[in-house]
Amino acid sequence: MRAYRGIIIRFSATLAVLLAAVSISAAQTFSANFKPFREKPRHYICFETKYVLTIDGRPDEAAWRNAPWSEDFMDIEGENKPAPLHRTRVKMLWDERNLYILAELEEPDVWGRLRQHDTIIFQDNDFEVFIDPDGDTHNYFEIEINALNTVMDLFMLKPYRNGAAAMLNWDTKGLRTAIHVNGTLNKPGDKDRSWTVEMAVPFSALSFYRGRFTPQDGSQWRINFSRVQWQTEVKENQYVKIPRTPEYNWVWSPQGIINMHAPERWGYLQFSTSPSGPVTFNEPATLAARNALWEVYYRQQQYRREHRQYAKDLGALDLMELPLTPVIEATSTQFTAVVKHAGYETIINHEGKITSRHE
Repeated sequence: MRAYRGIIIRFSATLAVLLAAVSISAAQTFSANFKPFREKPRHYICFETKYVLTIDGRPDEAAWRNAPWSEDFMDIEGENKPAPLHRTRVKMLWDERNLYILAELEEPDVWGRLRQHDTIIFQDNDFEVFIDPDGDTHNYFEIEINALNTVMDLFMLKPYRNGAAAMLNWDTKGLRTAIHVNGTLNKPGDKDRSWTVEMAVPFSALSFYRGRFTPQDGSQWRINFSRVQWQTEVKENQYVKIPRTPEYNWVWSPQGIINMHAPERWGYLQFSTSPSGPVTFNEPATLAARNALWEVYYRQQQYRREHRQYAKDLGALDLMELPLTPVIEATSTQFTAVVKHAGYETIINHEGKITSRHE
């Protein structure tokens, strides 16, 4: 739910949610911060498991031992920013019912304060999951969890930048989570090693607004993970955030901006029915078309800020040198852009919803 750095004052759980929605909606309207994406999304091959996994936060089962680790997390803005202070990495598996996620967060001081479901969990150090099963940047999901195993989960009809608000009353029905602390929780003065997160996300829970998303061999979803890390000091034997010090934002696949709610920038999750590798990642056939359309989208938003209307051709957007040539239709308040390439017709609209279909 977090995207830009800010302060949310919590008088009660209900007021916290309202303030968060106002703060985030204001922060994430489309702005110059949404510069073109120049990072390369990462990918992960998720192997099918026949084991029955016990969700206990411990990565010691055979299925987890055989699953590959992801790359280490980096700063949300990419490699040009300082490397994270602590290592974070994930593993994933799946079966016919669930996507399984295991995260390891190295941490010398493991702490947590929030214990009520759907409070604003990123006010603690947390681990966050973002899932867009069909990759259209709309109708996506977020799950946040802290070291106390407190969960906040939400559904987004579309990103905040397009005027949406978080649906916090949505719950990941059937979600199972567990935390294991390699050290002692909320005990200043000693050195901890890490905390691990394990979760089983039911595919049925991600299907309430449309048909069930059941992966097949080779299916690809968009996914990303974020770790929020606050700088603290010890006062009266408690961990206290250092005032006026922003949080760190460490992610699996770099966003290029300090905003997780740009799903077009997330990484790729490719499902495999193989129990183990090697399996080749298949770059999406529509990737070139989508890249061209996102260039149009960002330029269109900039153009409308300056001219109070959308451009009707590529020349007005200074995009005549694109490797593919989108066709634009526009009014002052709406636009669509279409690319036909590689046997697909791919279309994006003014809200950034992007879809592809066979010609």
